[in-house]
Amino acid sequence: MYNWTSWLDHVTLPANCFKITDNGDGTATITPAGTVMQQGTSQDQAHFNNIEAGVIDAHAAVQLLSNAVRQNTWAIEIGRITLTNTEIFPFNNSQKTISLSGVNGSDSYIVLTRVTAFRGNVGEIEVSDRLRNGFKVAFTGSGASATVEYTVMGGYLK
Repeated sequence: MYNWTSWLDHVTLPANCFKITDNGDGTATITPAGTVMQQGTSQDQAHFNNIEAGVIDAHAAVQLLSNAVRQNTWAIEIGRITLTNTEIFPFNNSQKTISLSGVNGSDSYIVLTRVTAFRGNVGEIEVSDRLRNGFKVAFTGSGASATVEYTVMGGYLK
């Protein structure tokens, strides 16, 4: 948590007056003159690093809040599809289009897949051609079929 600093101005009477003393070697010493009416807050490493820590804390808080907002606006759609392949290895025609039931604000969503049943070598599950209203899914192996459960999260932020 950020430790707030109450900054005070350094006040002298008369204001902004200095005494210049010639050191005799070509240099001069400048010292504040007048009576100190209020001692100002030190401008040092401890105070400036405290400011830096506060900036980092604020950025982290904004990121956490924006992530929470984004996740709360995510819709989840769950479905199942059976993909079939009638081609002979190395070819594969298992790709199918899945239409999403909701109207998405963008194509910025995540599709998670899981194979629940299969006949033959499934290989990898590929999700492609994501659009606002749907996407395509296929498997890359030489198998005859695969049943895939999918979970779609997101897509409602513009």
